[in-house]
Amino acid sequence: MTSLLTNASAMTALQTLSLTNKNLSTTQNRIATGERVSEASDNAAYWSISVGMKNQSNLQSVVKDSMGFGKAILDAAYTGLDEAIKLTSEIHARYLAREQDGVDTDAIDAEIAELKTAIEEIAQAADFEGQNLLASAGASVTVVTGYIKGDGTAGSTETKTLTLNAYDLEAETGNMTDADTTEASLVAMREAASELGAMKTRLDAQLSFTSKLQDALDRGIGQLVDADMNAESARLSALQVQQQLGIQALSIANSSSQNILSLFR
Repeated sequence: MTSLLTNASAMTALQTLSLTNKNLSTTQNRIATGERVSEASDNAAYWSISVGMKNQSNLQSVVKDSMGFGKAILDAAYTGLDEAIKLTSEIHARYLAREQDGVDTDAIDAEIAELKTAIEEIAQAADFEGQNLLASAGASVTVVTGYIKGDGTAGSTETKTLTLNAYDLEAETGNMTDADTTEASLVAMREAASELGAMKTRLDAQLSFTSKLQDALDRGIGQLVDADMNAESARLSALQVQQQLGIQALSIANSSSQNILSLFR
C-alpha cells in the first residue's frame, strides 16, 4: 500500500543513514585521536584501567628523574673522591720521605699543606645543584628508587628510597698528620669510594628496570586504548560509501510520493 501520511521506506532509509553517520563520527574520532577508547563512554572498564596505568607510568617518570638526579650527585662525589685519593697517596709519600735524614722538611711540609688545600677545594667543588656529599657542610641525600602501586586503600602504596651517605672529605685532611694517619685516611677514602660505587651500580640497575617497566606499561596502555589505524582507514572508506548510498536511498524514498501525482492527471 502506498500512503501519503506514512512513508515506511523513507523511515527505514533515515534510520540506516543515522546509524551510518553515527558510526562514521566514531571512526573519525578514532582517527583524529588515535584511540579507540578515549573516554569512559567508549569502554568504561578499559578506560578506567588505562587511566590507572597512565598514572603509574607518569609516576615511573618521576622515579627515573629522581634516580638520574641521584646519579649526577654520585658522579660528582665519586669524581672528587677519586682525585682526592690520588692526592692523598702523594701526601702519604711525602710523609714517608720526610722521615729520611737530610731532606728539606720545610719544603716537604709546604708541599703537604698545598696538597691538603687541593683536597679541601675538591671537596667543596664536588657539588651538583647544591648537593655535596664531600664538603663539611654537606649532608646525605635521599633518592626515590621505586614506587609500588597499592590497591587504593590508605597506606597500601610504598615508596622505595636510597640514602646517599655523605663523607666529610674536607675534614679528613685534618687527620693526616703523619704516615700512619694518612694511611688510615686512605683506607677511609677507599671505603667511601667503594660505597659510592655500589650505590651507583644499584641506581644503574634500578634505572634500567624502571625504563623497561615504563615501556611495558605504555605498551599495555596501547593494547587497551589505541586504535588500529589500518582497520579504521578501511572502515572510514566503507562508511563514506554507505553514507552516500544512504543519502541516495532516502532521496529515492522521499520522491516516491511524487509518483502518486501522475495517477491523478
